Amino acid sequence: MKTLFSILMGLSGLILTAQSPLGAWQAKTQDANLKEVSVISIVSEGYQAISWFGASKGEFIRTIGGAWQLEGAEWSLTLEFDSEQPEQVGETLRFNLVPSANGYRAEGMGLEFSQIDTNTPGALAGAWLMSARKQGEELVPRSTDQPRKTMKILSGTRFQWIAYNTETKQFMGTGGGRYTTIDGVYTEHIEFFSRDNSRVGAALAFDFELKEGDWHHSGLSSRGDPIYEVWSLRR
Repeated sequence: MKTLFSILMGLSGLILTAQSPLGAWQAKTQDANLKEVSVISIVSEGYQAISWFGASKGEFIRTIGGAWQLEGAEWSLTLEFDSEQPEQVGETLRFNLVPSANGYRAEGMGLEFSQIDTNTPGALAGAWLMSARKQGEELVPRSTDQPRKTMKILSGTRFQWIAYNTETKQFMGTGGGRYTTIDGVYTEHIEFFSRDNSRVGAALAFDFELKEGDWHHSGLSSRGDPIYEVWSLRR
């Protein structure tokens, strides 16, 4: 978990310089075979997701996330999902945060990282839960209060979706990468996908519209199936 410590502790520099921690962050590290690993942290209002994946081929390694809070220089993360250690779900990790001269790192760990964006320019920055889905021609509501959740967390340029169950602590899958929102078209550029690494490098385009604060999303899934989903911001 040293990489996680580094990212979270690095965010302290923002606090000490009165900047916002919201947005996307990137770090580089190595796995046991000395292969480069990308680490992406997306921080939205109240929620955070962190993922590790191979820098060259996008092999999925791990993701964790949940609700975060900041009190002074203490960052806390209450885990809603952990793909590698599901028994940690429900636990709160707490860190004292310190800045570094060249960016943000965990003191003594040597991991440098930089901010990718500050929640711009994309139109969908935030943490969203799937709240409805079309079955045939019928739009079927889905409770966002149930333990089984599908969340999408987005900064201004990065996205990640995660399917998980807070009651059973089960992790079902995730994927993420870069996204754009141009002229009513939301386009995902996949950089990691836990269920099928062959999807890495694919681009998927969807029509999107914000209606009364909800995100309406339609097009073809990564399998080529038509989808129509409604996503609601987490409160």
